[in-house]
Amino acid sequence: MTVALRIDVDTFRGTRDGLPRLLSALQRRGVRATWFVTLGPDNMGRHVRRMLKPSFALKMLRSGAPNLYGWDIAFRGTLWPGTVISEHLADTLRLPDRAGHEVALHAWDHHRWQVGAESLSDDALDAELARAIAAFTTVYGRAPHACAAPGWRCDDRILALPSSQAFTWRSDARGPAVPFVPHSERLGRTLAQPQIPVDLPTYDEGVGRGAGADERWNDMLLNRLADGAPHVLTIHAESEGGAKAALFEQFLDRALAAGHQFEPLGDWLTRQPTPRQGRVARGTIPGREGWLCVGG
Repeated sequence: MTVALRIDVDTFRGTRDGLPRLLSALQRRGVRATWFVTLGPDNMGRHVRRMLKPSFALKMLRSGAPNLYGWDIAFRGTLWPGTVISEHLADTLRLPDRAGHEVALHAWDHHRWQVGAESLSDDALDAELARAIAAFTTVYGRAPHACAAPGWRCDDRILALPSSQAFTWRSDARGPAVPFVPHSERLGRTLAQPQIPVDLPTYDEGVGRGAGADERWNDMLLNRLADGAPHVLTIHAESEGGAKAALFEQFLDRALAAGHQFEPLGDWLTRQPTPRQGRVARGTIPGREGWLCVGG
């Protein structure tokens, strides 16, 4: 079974350290993926305010977030202005592209989008997206062909934004790994951009606590892959390219030995049946705090 592999690069540290480490691990195994990159200021430390919410605090404690992501991420954009990733790490951002991987757009300011997708105006959200497109074009010399909303914070309003129309396909939704074309109530038409939903949980959503939690995590993923159904897996440069790098490499080796293959989302999409019409809505999934886009 071929698995669509998606790598989200959310932070300065994830770009600087996690991206090259993950790229090296994939290159050694002949695996290609889709990298969704963040280009603007790293203000992820501002998520500390969400610790006041019991559900978010529980998630942080369960996943061991400070050790998983690093203490420097925990304070980015709080005690000092967030570092603009594309201004300092443009050469690093280009590494997957030069190695023949698929690279697409994630965000300008990941934190601002994730917390503002509900409260920001249409104009403000469109400006965020337009700024991200411009920064991507500066770094790669071409406009991005695909996009994935940070934290899967997307809905019909966001898909109807003018700048959202610039992409060939998107990966904003959670749900069964069956591509679909969303019908926009706001625009009154079906969009031309297929959605590629992510069905498998991310590490921070599904990992447990206690001895053997990581080993059980890999066992769970491999059991899910063994069902013969299509799957889309998201990993993060901050975790699987950081503290969980060895764990992810063990997963890769076991998956490849079992006959599974990995490929970028764009390649995977071309081999799926013609997408049918679907809808997107706000929903929740286990292990993730707050609403996100679900669809199919």
